[in-house]
Amino acid sequence: MRSMSRCNVPMALTVLIALGVAALATASGQDAKAPPEESFIKDGHVDVNAVVDHFENLYRANSSISEARLTIVKPGRTKTMTLKSWTRGEDKALVVIESPPREEGVATLMVDKNLWNYFPRISRTIRIPPSMMQSSWMGTDFTNDDLVRETSFRKDYSYEVVERTQDPNGWLVRFTAKPDTVGLWDRFDLIVTPDARLPVQAKYYDRRDRHARTLYWDDVKTFDGRRIPARMTLIPQDPDKKGDKTEMTYLNIDFDADVPERMFSLSELEQRH
Repeated sequence: MRSMSRCNVPMALTVLIALGVAALATASGQDAKAPPEESFIKDGHVDVNAVVDHFENLYRANSSISEARLTIVKPGRTKTMTLKSWTRGEDKALVVIESPPREEGVATLMVDKNLWNYFPRISRTIRIPPSMMQSSWMGTDFTNDDLVRETSFRKDYSYEVVERTQDPNGWLVRFTAKPDTVGLWDRFDLIVTPDARLPVQAKYYDRRDRHARTLYWDDVKTFDGRRIPARMTLIPQDPDKKGDKTEMTYLNIDFDADVPERMFSLSELEQRH
């Protein structure tokens, strides 16, 4: 059941999918309509290339407008925010917090690999420097670097179907970083549903082969004709973060929406308030 990819199709990895910022970015000009429900399993064997292609394009579109609820859980406290996001192309995204009132209007703008945070209460825009890329994004378990890191499953990882799993029920697909790949993750183990069409769980391992975090997908819904998991939960495995988790739940997604280019500029960001 082993199969390696020899193609090179860029995509934003891991948390970009979880966070819904650049994960809804372009599929490099590909038709963003929901793919046909062809079978990925034949004679008991999984077509791993088809599974990876489907997974890469699951949340992608030439542009998008989405609304989501973001819940940050820490021991003894829980914080919930609602967000609205716009994406255009593969390198432009704007995320604006709509509630609670204290954070209303706080925004993150991504253009290429550059990030800016805007704070309306002080009317100030701050560019995120390289030294802060590993810092938390908006108090979540995601980092600033998660938003801008560009990783290609096909270019940077080899992958194979390892086995059928029971808990959770599905198929385990292992992604292993190639020797020259730059990034935090040495490998990650993705479990997809028994029909191999939707992600269920992913475990990420750092360069020391330590289990660093786990991402869960559930609550499958149909948005704009596309059947996808609506909720994603990221749980860090660091002992110092025991009890922490970040949960992202999509409330609505409009794929291939009319999103003007002008939205992704600093002047537009500051003039919104």
